[in-house]
Amino acid sequence: MIGQKLMLAGVQKRFGETWAVHETTLDIRAGEFVSIIGPSGSGKTTLLTMIAGFEQPTNGRILVGGIDITTLPPNRRNIGMVFQKYALFPHLTVRQNIAFPLKMRRLGSKKEIQTRVDEMLELIRLNDFADRYPNQLSGGQQQRVAVARALVFSPPVILMDEPLGALDKKLREAMQFEIKRIQEDLAATVIYVTHDQEEALTMSDRIVVMHDGCVQQVGTPSELYNEPNGTFVADFIGSINFIPATYRGNENGKCILDISEGVAVEVDPQLHPQLAHKSIGSDIRMAMRPEHVRISSGQSRGQLSGTIEASVFIGSSTVVFVRLDAFPNIDLRVQLPATASSPAFQRNSRVGVSFDTLSLLTFDLKTRLAA
Repeated sequence: MIGQKLMLAGVQKRFGETWAVHETTLDIRAGEFVSIIGPSGSGKTTLLTMIAGFEQPTNGRILVGGIDITTLPPNRRNIGMVFQKYALFPHLTVRQNIAFPLKMRRLGSKKEIQTRVDEMLELIRLNDFADRYPNQLSGGQQQRVAVARALVFSPPVILMDEPLGALDKKLREAMQFEIKRIQEDLAATVIYVTHDQEEALTMSDRIVVMHDGCVQQVGTPSELYNEPNGTFVADFIGSINFIPATYRGNENGKCILDISEGVAVEVDPQLHPQLAHKSIGSDIRMAMRPEHVRISSGQSRGQLSGTIEASVFIGSSTVVFVRLDAFPNIDLRVQLPATASSPAFQRNSRVGVSFDTLSLLTFDLKTRLAA
């Protein structure tokens, strides 16, 4: 294992009168792959630059392997970095680019450096390209060289800022698995900043979601997708539908949510423990992922009704948009297996709508927190 534990203790950053990062405490385990995501201006890149040493925190401490590096300059932090612009030296070969950090740090004899570079070439599967120059490589190959150069000197932490942003979709997806494979093989500690939620879900052990300089939630990809702590995280991670409802109360051991006249859903209070503490008549915001919405031809008793506005085939699935009669301003997004597409689910068809109540999410309308 080359990775070490990273800890941010009460880190804050202010530019003039503006707080770019509010008080943030994170404990990242050795060998963990953690992604930081959020919209533009959320503070994720500022957090990364403070770890790198390019910005000094206004308050708080940064520790790597238990050692306080808060005031150390970037060149003394011994942190590996990979950016969207790979910054490979155009006049150096692949082998020379990878060897550069070792030579600059005087880490080993000429033979030891050559052995270490050979190990990295094997790891990134570019042995046959060792004597080529960057302009003779594809984008994906250049990206792997940049990763190898960041790893070759066994840094305790590696920072990656949108490293796949310049690649096309198919190559980007392939490189996600390559980076994850390399990280797991070396047990490296990686902090990865991206705008791409799917990228974060695919690669991360845990994800940090930021908004307006604050950490909204930290959790595994599954936790953030299935158990978001508020509407921001629910809406930011993947696709989701929101429908207003009113809490009727507890009947026969079930929490009842009224959606519209004659339509209600029953949810298990054990899955929604906060609902039991709500006052009858409280406004609730129900949420459901597109794959947890069911539609059927016509309308059955107790179902919402609506009209299909569009049906879009996207290969492995079909996405259907339903305009609800009870909420004409809401177009419900429904994801169906591609085989489920039929004339009954074409534009202008009338359908009934129901939900998988075990996967239903509920939020307080005012606080926007999980209910």
